[in-house]
Amino acid sequence: MRHAIEHIPVDRADTSEVRGTVTLAFSDRHRRRIRLHDDAGEPFLLDLPHAVRLADGDRLRLADGGVIVVRAADEPVLTITAAGPIATAKLAWHIGNRHTPVQVLNDGRLRIIDDHVMRDMITGLGGVVENEIAPFDPLNGAYHGLGGAHGHSHGNDHFDHDDHEHDHGHDHKHSHHHGHSHDHG
Repeated sequence: MRHAIEHIPVDRADTSEVRGTVTLAFSDRHRRRIRLHDDAGEPFLLDLPHAVRLADGDRLRLADGGVIVVRAADEPVLTITAAGPIATAKLAWHIGNRHTPVQVLNDGRLRIIDDHVMRDMITGLGGVVENEIAPFDPLNGAYHGLGGAHGHSHGNDHFDHDDHEHDHGHDHKHSHHHGHSHDHG
């Protein structure tokens, strides 16, 4: 079986021969080690040194040469339009305040995984929400890849932490309840 042993981010130059593609939903793109099938149905073992969030266009280097290209699958998403840049920034703040992954589209609209609680919050704040089936490729967190990363898991995250090891060296001094009607002031 083929072994994918290195993650190559989409923004890093690589001229390796493409030996396939693998299309995954967002919840399946935070991985370290798992058996997968490429889009042609051929199995391979993803075997990375640590868990990474795979983005659309990232490549997975195979032990025997070449790469498999990661594609974001179409899935239920909410595409959000606001009245202008200030309203969009405010909506982005509220979405981020709830630790919800967000994608900023080229036209300035925002996209999140379909969630009725978030939909209600966004429309309550004046945003216009469109239900779509589209690829979801959110921004990485500000600390992604910098060694000081920390995350939160409150049971409502839309991605898999099974392979992710947490050693933050700090405590969170704030509490969360997830009725999604609060602000962390």
